[in-house]
This record gives sequence, structure tokens and C-alpha cells, in this order.
Amino acid sequence: MRILHLSDTHLDRHGAPDDDGADGTAALRLLLREVEHLDGVGAVVVTGDIADDGSREAYARTHELLGAYAAPRGARVFYATGNHDDRAAFADVLGSGHTAPDAVYDGPAGERAAASTVDGHRLVTLDSLVPGKGYGHLSAGQLGWLRGVLTTPAPHGTVLAFHHPPLALPGVEVQRVFGLHNAAELADAIDGTDVRLILCGHFHLQLTGRLAQATVWVTPGVVTRIDLTAPPGTERAVHGPSATLVDLAAPYGPLLHTLHARDPRMGATVYEADAPEMSEVIARLGP
Repeated sequence: MRILHLSDTHLDRHGAPDDDGADGTAALRLLLREVEHLDGVGAVVVTGDIADDGSREAYARTHELLGAYAAPRGARVFYATGNHDDRAAFADVLGSGHTAPDAVYDGPAGERAAASTVDGHRLVTLDSLVPGKGYGHLSAGQLGWLRGVLTTPAPHGTVLAFHHPPLALPGVEVQRVFGLHNAAELADAIDGTDVRLILCGHFHLQLTGRLAQATVWVTPGVVTRIDLTAPPGTERAVHGPSATLVDLAAPYGPLLHTLHARDPRMGATVYEADAPEMSEVIARLGP
């Protein structure tokens, strides 16, 4: 089976460019046009920051656009929350993030996880959102529920999908601060299970590593990509909608291939934050 993995669409209620010129709606439409010839896609997975403003209008428009892409292919669409998302609005429009889940976790703080099986592959979305903050955390309740789900192996293994990566590039402070803060607890929960792949977003760039026995993949953003050629301690976001094609059945898999839409503004700067600006963001949105 193939998965089209998207993240950080950042749509808003207006569907228009923001002050920096970033436009989540236009970026998503362009990307979906560019990937119309992909075959064998059985699932579309969106790992958070679906809405930039947490509005119901943004969730409804995302669901409409992705539904129109997925339906002719017989693919199912799955969603997880990110730090820009609003749990109540997400649930009102997208429910658990799964159309017909096999299992759902409803947490006391409103967090929601769900599991579904597609062609023998189990797909589990988790909720790593910490309201008002930029970093991620998976509640003890979610991790306990996940342990229970994983006690029964799936025919072709399990894929986890959530927003905040459980890894960071050395020396990139914003990634260290804004990643998943209890990665070691997640590693303990999945160690020795059939989890073979973890899909994340949030960093707006591609990155891969390992957690326990699983490959971790971070897909670049749809609305913008982060360019790490900027000076250390700063951040540069550029135009160029991107996604990942995940092939679970390929030999030596899972295979992961980054897809870049042909944006005429590809690589043009959307914003550039200097070191004092980044320090302020880290202080305000960090622990």
C-alpha cells in the first residue's frame, strides 16, 4: 500500500494569503494537482496543523479538497492534530480523524487517538497537542491505550502518525524545544511491537531517524518549507509545497520519497526570523 503523507497545510477561514504571502489553500490545491498521477495510493495522512487559525471553515475546506482527491482513488483520509489546531473544531468537522475507526481513545482533556486498518496495515493517529504551546506531549492515557492496541499485531504491521517529531537535529534549538517531549515514553510503549514506521510533521522539512525499532519520518510542510541554510539560531521559511509518498509494500521498505510541487516561487523567502525573534518564540511557546 502507498500513503500520501501531508503535514502543515495551515489553512484559515479566509482562504487567502497571509501577511507574509503564505497561502495554505492555494498551496494545498497546487500540491494535489501535482500528485494527481500517483497510483496505488490507499491512504492520505495529514499529520497536524491542518488549520492555521483553528477554524471550522479551515477544517471543512481541507476535508473537501482531500476528499475530492481521495474518493476517485478509493483512498481513505486520516487526520491528526498539531499545535495550531483546535481540538473542539477539529472534532466537530473531522471527528476522530478517521472515517470508520476500529478503536478510538477519548481523553479527559479532549485529546483523541484512533486506529484503523487499511489493506492489512494498521494506521494509528495520536494527539500530541499541548494547547497554547509549540512542543508536543503524549498523555499517559493515550500511551496506555496504544499499548493495548498493539498487543494484537496487524497483518502487515502498524504505522503511527502524529505531529511533533520524537527526534531533532543536533544543534537546532527550535527543534529540540518544540519536538515531542516524552519520546522515551513512546519508545518504551512501542518497543518490540509491530510498529515499523512513525510519520510526523511540524518542522516543515524532511528528516529521518529511528525510535526503538521504528523508522521515524518527518515530512516537509505544504504551506512552507524551512531552509536550514539560514544562519544558526535563525529561521527561514520558503515557498514550495511538499509531501511524501510512502510505499509500505516495496522491497526493503518502507520507502519514502519526497514530492515537491512545481511552484513558480519555489525557494523564494516567505519570512526570515533573526536570532532574537527565535529566542522570543522559544521562550513564549516552549515549556
